Amino acid sequence: MVESTDMNGKIVMITGANSGIGKATTLGLAEMGATIVMVCRNRERGEDAFLEIKEKTGNPKIDLLIADLSSQQEIRNLVKEFKSKYQQLDILINNAAVVLSKRQTTVDGLETVFATNHLAPFLLTNLLLDVLKASAPARIINITSGLHSRAKMDFDDLQSEKKFGAFWTYNKSKLALMLFTYELARRLEGSGVTVNVVHPGVARTNLGRDMNWFSRGFTKIFFKSPKKCAETPIYVASSPDLEGVNGKYLANKKEKQSSKESYNEADAKRLWEISAELTGLSTKNE
Repeated sequence: MVESTDMNGKIVMITGANSGIGKATTLGLAEMGATIVMVCRNRERGEDAFLEIKEKTGNPKIDLLIADLSSQQEIRNLVKEFKSKYQQLDILINNAAVVLSKRQTTVDGLETVFATNHLAPFLLTNLLLDVLKASAPARIINITSGLHSRAKMDFDDLQSEKKFGAFWTYNKSKLALMLFTYELARRLEGSGVTVNVVHPGVARTNLGRDMNWFSRGFTKIFFKSPKKCAETPIYVASSPDLEGVNGKYLANKKEKQSSKESYNEADAKRLWEISAELTGLSTKNE
């Protein structure tokens, strides 16, 4: 457990909760007494993690919902299922992400990395905003990567049809998530809901499972453990010090400056409009 904060009575949804940083964050918050809604893509792996976390923490307030976040219909089904069971959501942690070595498309015909790493948090968060606002004070935490600083938005190639590279495309998706976070923060001012973006550190996870053997080996040797990387997401989710803090980039439990491109308000607004169109949402944040 990273902090001694009591999270009893708090309901937390975490995507990508069965492995890596998501699993470590789930463990930490479950140890604090939070009610955890784990969102996992694979049922078998999700159930294994679900049982392990319940056993390790002794916390019976763990739930498991299955959804492939690359599918917009599955995201909508997930939200419908969640709302049928819960009327409260105190913390939403958008953690799930992918890196792919080759360009792939989703069932919606969208490039998979962009769809999973940016459009999924965009859609899921917007569909849950009514519950978050009703539960205020509430927190949204988007998990990014320091690699966003190596990307620039290319609105002529958001789907990486002209240029695809494993990290080029991944970095661009994380920059998009940064722009979304800051734009959402502006829209949420005064609502009682805050949104911040967290760089947890570079972890030894299965995120790069589609990469070559050298990249996977390098990751295992030089990167931090998921438990260590989970410390900042857990802190941002639970610390009283973060009450009311909105639209910030945090790493190692401290506010940092993100890339210059991530603060471009014109890009953020343009990306919001495109994302709303691609996900079938109104361009108004209702």
